[in-house]
Amino acid sequence: MGKEDLLGKSRLLTDEYAVKILMATVRSPRSAQQISEQFGIPIAACYRRIRDLEVADLIRCTERRLSRQGKRVCFYQSRVRTAALQYDNGRLKVRFTMLDEAPDNDWQDVDLDTDKKGDDGR
Repeated sequence: MGKEDLLGKSRLLTDEYAVKILMATVRSPRSAQQISEQFGIPIAACYRRIRDLEVADLIRCTERRLSRQGKRVCFYQSRVRTAALQYDNGRLKVRFTMLDEAPDNDWQDVDLDTDKKGDDGR
């Protein structure tokens, strides 16, 4: 899922676990374990959503720390300042403003034709 995959990014905004992860990491970096414990997200689901958010470039690992067990633990930080979805005259539009980029107030059309493998198999 790259920058052009606005439909994939939009779906993450409607996913309960993804939104909780973004909320947990907006002010300071958090580990998957911390997020899982705070929001009651199963750890495997937490790692899956973190991976999806990283691929979408909505979250990133900002630091790695050594755990007590000697394993490297990644701490994640949200990049999203604002995100909005809009349905306007038959078109789905999305706008993202990232914390580490200049504000962009332009709405982008979501290309729904690129999603040929919908959840219902059509």
